[in-house]
Amino acid sequence: MLNSNILKIINNYNFNKILISISGGQDSIYLINQMLEISKQINKVFYIEYIYIDHQWKIDSKSNILHLINYLKTKQSKISIYQIPNISLEENIARKYRYNILIDHAILNNYDCIITAHTKTDKIETFLSNLIRGTSINGATSLLIHRLTLNKIHLIKPLLNIKRHNIYFLCRQLYLPIWSDITNYNFSINRNRIRYELIPYLKNYINFNTENNIDRFLTICENENEYIKQNVLKIYLQIRHNKYIAINYKLVIYQHHALLRRILQLFFLHHFNLLLNHTSVNKLIDFLKQQKKITIYLNKLKIYKNNQWLYIK
Repeated sequence: MLNSNILKIINNYNFNKILISISGGQDSIYLINQMLEISKQINKVFYIEYIYIDHQWKIDSKSNILHLINYLKTKQSKISIYQIPNISLEENIARKYRYNILIDHAILNNYDCIITAHTKTDKIETFLSNLIRGTSINGATSLLIHRLTLNKIHLIKPLLNIKRHNIYFLCRQLYLPIWSDITNYNFSINRNRIRYELIPYLKNYINFNTENNIDRFLTICENENEYIKQNVLKIYLQIRHNKYIAINYKLVIYQHHALLRRILQLFFLHHFNLLLNHTSVNKLIDFLKQQKKITIYLNKLKIYKNNQWLYIK
């Protein structure tokens, strides 16, 4: 059975070149199988390349790479391999490396779309990890089936509606060559403790339906977050200056704090590709509420008020 998310998105968009990020584990091998089947059955022609990023966490990483190369060679598919020279077990750092490599490779080679093999299990684990670390509703809903990057590249995670153990049984049913990833059992990586200790504990002693309940909660958060984003965008388009890097802060200063914070973040992201953190946003809001005409500096940017306008140089 073909994955409905992949079929729907590929049919809705006219992708010419697709980049698929893989790891060699069961989720990636299943995704490769699905993409090969889809490319055979749908009435569209597109170019597919696979990309593997080696973090050098595994002592058998070279064998894993050879396994992938040999498997994809039998499918007559191209693969590009990147090796990260600075080894780090910090998941956030590794994710940033991986994301930057994917985007840079996609831009360099004119790819329309990047597909990854994230599952519903990954979505729940990422939520718990972000929640424990401290996050906003944006961070809580960071894994979406489909979103568009600032570079106009489509990021697609078509397996977000399937749990890992279901994919495992699908791989067995299809006789797919799974590579066992030993880093999944390295408990110095926080995600593994969440997967093998925290979630089983919650299911055994708190609520057996923990995973389904979290997934339902995240779906509600995604819908509400999208509604807030649309309202923020409408307000921002109304208050921005049509010539200078400025907004009419008088029109929004008494808006709800959640809207005001997002409007300011969108303002800086739009003009400087800079995402303000919680501390910087609060500093900026305090500045806007002051009656004095003063100038402040934030991330080396000069910020000042003139009448109803907030200017940045």
